[in-house]
Amino acid sequence: MTTDQDTIIAQTQEWLNKAVIGLNLCPFAKLVQVKQQIRFVVSPAQTPEQLVEDLVNELAMLRDADPEQIDTTLLIHPGVLSDFDDYNVFLDVVDAVVDEMELEGELQVASFHPQYQFEGTEPDDIENYTNRSPYPTLHLLRESSIERAVAAFPDAADIYEANMDTLRKLGLEGWRRLWTS
Repeated sequence: MTTDQDTIIAQTQEWLNKAVIGLNLCPFAKLVQVKQQIRFVVSPAQTPEQLVEDLVNELAMLRDADPEQIDTTLLIHPGVLSDFDDYNVFLDVVDAVVDEMELEGELQVASFHPQYQFEGTEPDDIENYTNRSPYPTLHLLRESSIERAVAAFPDAADIYEANMDTLRKLGLEGWRRLWTS
């Protein structure tokens, strides 16, 4: 890794604050951020196999942690899976790990990547930026937290469309300005 862990975490926190929370792409993120319940972990993995080890450890850590202390984890892995196609294939491995650890229904993993691209979109389509993070990142979430958040946010199913609208209004130029301010 050429960038130190503190810098990687700081850049990820900036993305979380400016994009995810600042643009309200995830209306549930602000509360756990304010309550300091987000665990930021930088994986030193250089291979997918090493990342699987880190994923297993972090899933176990989150499973066993007090939700009032750690509600969610961002597993940032800048040294592996920088190619989005490789990352996307790896997500099947992530699902298999969750299943093997018998965590389905308890924990889930969301995906973020600097080149994130939804199926059927072009690389520079603004919609892809809802899932673009500074580094490849696996977001480990508690199902119970999602359920509570959805109960508190009655239109949770509309979040995806609202995010698309937000980013279309912002546009690529607005997105770029967000990072220069």
